Amino acid sequence: MSILRDGLAAAGLDRMDEMLTEQADPRYADIDRASVAELALLMNDADASVPLAIRAAMPQIVPAIEAVADRLARGGRLIYVGAGTAGRIGVLDASECPPTFGTPPSQVLGVIAGGPAAILAAQEGAEDDMDAGARVISDLGVDTRDAVVGVAASGRTPFVIGAIRAARARGAATIALSCNLDTPVSLEAELPIEVPVGPEVLAGSTRLKAGTAQKLVLNMISTIAMVRLGKTFGNLMVDLRATNDKLRERAIRIVQTVTGSDREVAEAALLATDWEVKPAILVLERGLAVDEARRRLALDGRLRHVLEEDA
Repeated sequence: MSILRDGLAAAGLDRMDEMLTEQADPRYADIDRASVAELALLMNDADASVPLAIRAAMPQIVPAIEAVADRLARGGRLIYVGAGTAGRIGVLDASECPPTFGTPPSQVLGVIAGGPAAILAAQEGAEDDMDAGARVISDLGVDTRDAVVGVAASGRTPFVIGAIRAARARGAATIALSCNLDTPVSLEAELPIEVPVGPEVLAGSTRLKAGTAQKLVLNMISTIAMVRLGKTFGNLMVDLRATNDKLRERAIRIVQTVTGSDREVAEAALLATDWEVKPAILVLERGLAVDEARRRLALDGRLRHVLEEDA
């Protein structure tokens, strides 16, 4: 047995044959003989089971989202930690928050074992370093204001376990998202989320159903937390950053939808507010000066509150 294998065994992380995500499903034993159409249907049927598995885990998901929203409301951060596919999914979700919700890049972070290079190419062995996971938490200065979400399909990734263990010791809200039952990382976290999606079409390839489940749950965590923080008005992204033509067009449509103004008026208001949607809406809807609109929004950031107090 190798030194690495010995270490994993000592930590109780070597029982891969017991994991649902590692099992070979006999239904897919002959996929190399199937046609493209047959394979596509098999994969589609398998993927259709993922939302049902997530629905069953909702009692675990809801309190986790509430904890994240609470920490963000107190000025803390949301930090995803993962390795391989799970790490990339976390980085993806974090990277989408600034353009979608206008968050500073430091508010929602994605950490992947092996560092940024691992986003594009596998960094062999990085996920097995538990101490490296703990160091990341220390380097980020994680404290009681933060929420740390460890993402590991297997639920046994040492890097993620080290990060969650260190984050919990520092008083952060800790959440573990895995796709197996009774996993080691669940034992480390205050709020475990287990979404057992079962064996993959390709045995052990957790970029498939498990990856889909992780993406859907992280979508929920970040989106619902941001809605709770007032980053939307109804289902409109009123805190988006209009940094390209597509997003500027979206900003114009949002202002038009809320205020009922025509395109030229909406665009003029956005130009006056440097393409900030919320102040532009208040300029048109309440006749406020730009500085006054920003001052009122600075109180809690919720456009609806300002509109209703002036109604």
